[in-house]
Amino acid sequence: MTTTAETRVPSGRYGLAQVARMEWIKLRSLRSTWWTLVVTAAGTVGIGVAVGVNTRNASGDVTNNALAGVVPGLLLTGVLGVLIMTSEYASGTIRATLAAVPRRPLILAAKAAVFGAVTLVVGEAASFIAFFAVGATLRDGVAAPTLGQPGVLRAVAVTGAAYCLIGLLGLGLGAIIRHTAAAVGVLVAGVYVVAQFIGIMAHGVASYMPILIVANSLSTTMPVTCGTDGASCPDFLSAWAGLGVLALYAVIALAVGGWLLARRDA
Repeated sequence: MTTTAETRVPSGRYGLAQVARMEWIKLRSLRSTWWTLVVTAAGTVGIGVAVGVNTRNASGDVTNNALAGVVPGLLLTGVLGVLIMTSEYASGTIRATLAAVPRRPLILAAKAAVFGAVTLVVGEAASFIAFFAVGATLRDGVAAPTLGQPGVLRAVAVTGAAYCLIGLLGLGLGAIIRHTAAAVGVLVAGVYVVAQFIGIMAHGVASYMPILIVANSLSTTMPVTCGTDGASCPDFLSAWAGLGVLALYAVIALAVGGWLLARRDA
């Protein structure tokens, strides 16, 4: 009689791959998560088409118009990132998670890897679908941009990546604050409200605000103009610099969140 022994990972000895598998099971089992992502993608496409249909300036940045739906779509992705973390505290399941995986920063790293991958795929899909949908619905006389034109492919792809980075920023804030309403409030204030206020007071600083980076750096194929004289705005970041700043925000939030997660009680 031959006995086949299963290879099991001892409790507390999980690696990133095992913990990421656990987080994937959690994520895919929540129907609300997928509905939120579907609504986010649909809203991105719908708003982009609505703006595209109303585009009359054939010499304008049609690609930027096609990606207009990304700006509100990022809010849902960021809020979902918050919920991925804070819902475990609200339901009390964080205790079971910490009991299974005592290495607390590993938990946040696994959540970031799984959620980041999912939102990256959804963001890229939403951006490209919106781009092609707008191209098919533009008014007569307004030429549809193509991915082969200068800066267009970069704008669509980099804008799609913003979903991942804003989602990870929300995840980090959720780990730092742990309370859903408070974390969402900080996310909305930091990404949307404060950016508008700073934009009025200090243009140089405003260029580093997340939502303005997306609107004026990532999704543009032409220089953004300031005022009525048509002069380009020297303060706005380039697409790659803007992407780097967004990534830095996400890394800082996750690093602080991981540090606090390791030092606070559940």
